[in-house]
Formats: sequence, C-alpha cells, structure tokens
Amino acid sequence: MESTIEEKSVTPAQSPLYALIINPLLQIRGLLSVLYLTMNTLFWVSFLAVITVIRFILPFKTARVICSKAADIIAECWIFFNNVGLIYTRHINIEVTGIEDLNRKDWYLVTSNHQTWTDIPILQKVFFRKIPFLKFFLKKELIWVPLLGPAWWVLDFPFMKRYSREVLKKKPHLKGKDMEITRKACEKFKDMPVSIMNFAEGTRFTTEKHDRQASPYRHLLKPKAGGIGFVVSAMGNQLHYVLDVTIFYPQGKQSFWAFLCGKVSEVKVSIKKLPLTEDLLGDYTLDSSFRIKFQRWMNEIWQEKDKLMEQLK
Repeated sequence: MESTIEEKSVTPAQSPLYALIINPLLQIRGLLSVLYLTMNTLFWVSFLAVITVIRFILPFKTARVICSKAADIIAECWIFFNNVGLIYTRHINIEVTGIEDLNRKDWYLVTSNHQTWTDIPILQKVFFRKIPFLKFFLKKELIWVPLLGPAWWVLDFPFMKRYSREVLKKKPHLKGKDMEITRKACEKFKDMPVSIMNFAEGTRFTTEKHDRQASPYRHLLKPKAGGIGFVVSAMGNQLHYVLDVTIFYPQGKQSFWAFLCGKVSEVKVSIKKLPLTEDLLGDYTLDSSFRIKFQRWMNEIWQEKDKLMEQLK
C-alpha cells in the first residue's frame, strides 16, 4: 500500500541548524558591523573637525576651496572603508547598468527610489569615484547636530530653510526668501563639481504608505517634484545632468539591519543620464506653469521607473 503522507520541504531559514547556529552568528555579524561603522565614522569625523576649525578661522575663498577639497578627500576615505567593511567583505552581487558614461568633472542631480536605508551605502558604492561626492540638501536645524552638523557644514552640504504655506500666509514678506537662502548656499558649487542627492519620494517605501497615498505606481510612492524643482531652480545652469537611479532587491526589500547581518546578497541598479535642458529650468516656487510642467516631467520618469521595476521583478 502506497504511503499518502506528503513530505514538506524545509527552507534553510526554517531548519533547526539555522535557528540554533547560523541566525545567532548573523546577529553577531550585524552588531560587529554597527561597531565598525560607528568607529569608522568617528575616526574620519575627527579629521573633518580639524578642517572645520581651520575653515572657521580662515573664512577666505581660497581657504574655503582648499578646505572643501580636503574635506571631500576625507569623506571619500570614509566611504572607501565603509565599502571595505560592509560590501567588499561580503558576497553581494551588485549588478549595475548605465554607469559607463559618467565623469567626476560634471555637475549632477541624482534622484532615486527609496526602499530602505541600505540604498545609501549601495549608492555610495556604485558611484564611488565615478561622480563627485554625493551631497544632500539638509534642514537648517541639522547644523546643530553634534559632530555631524559641523562635518556636513565643512563638506558643503547645503542647509536650506523652507517656509510652510501657513507661515507665508501670516508673513507674506518671506515669500521667495527660502529660494534666496538656497541659492546663496549653492554659490560655493561654482568652484568645484558636485552631485546633489535627492530621494524624490521623500520617505522609504512601505505598503502602508503606498495604500495611504493611493499611489498610481505598483512599486513606488508618488514623487515629490518640489524638492528636485527647488534644487534646479536654485542651481540653474550649474547642473549638467540628472541621474535617474532605480534600485531593486531581487530577494525582496530587506531592512538595514538585515543588510548589516549579511542577508542581502543581490542588488540591481539601473542608471539613466538625462540632460537638464533649458525647458526644465525655471522658478518652481513662483511660476505655476513651470511647476506643472516640471511635475509632469517627474511623473513621466516615475512611470518609466515603475515599468522597469516590474521588468526586474
């Protein structure tokens, strides 16, 4: 008589061996990764602190340019050793397309979908010494963050101040002041190439956020064109290209902790270099017709990105 008992397959993650031995080892690896990342950051931030003091004492243009170049070199050393500890020593297959035609002497605006904090070390690895050091627009209040605030300042991260609609209604004389502050912050980028990084979705992707937005995209949140439009309006002809980056995790989205534990083994990154043409330059804050046109351009990019993620899936 044939047996009718059906055997169930057991995945490695469900096996007793994995639960007793492998999983605890991965947790230890994650803790060691946190320790390594912390020590590496503190080590290089100490050098940036010295540059910060020098630049504060010598507020001349020549000194500022020299300090900015030195700070960027220190930041690249920090990224290199992050790559050594978090990526080079692990079996991570990062498949990249579109990286060939990039130049460290160009000015870029980089935008990407955002799924997890793992996106940041992946982007830093992919663009390492391919384009200028990635810099983020930060809220003005962040300059007071201990250690990191002065480090961001000496690295020329632009600190911006945005006024809400409610504030502008009460104080209409402030209209346009935020753009003026941002333009002034970006003037320093005329002296050396830069890459400005912006996650257009404004936050990391989750199913809950996707449903709450009623997003028309299957794999993405709605893009917030305001951030990128604000950068383009402030920097104008300084920027040469927009780099449209799509990050996809074939294993499914993993947390940053999972990445630190070594559970992420495959990442796909697609890069599209888009020219920043004259019709994309304008005043996003005050020109409503330009704002609508710019939003349509961003939505078209996101439609193509969503199709690409479906193909990668």
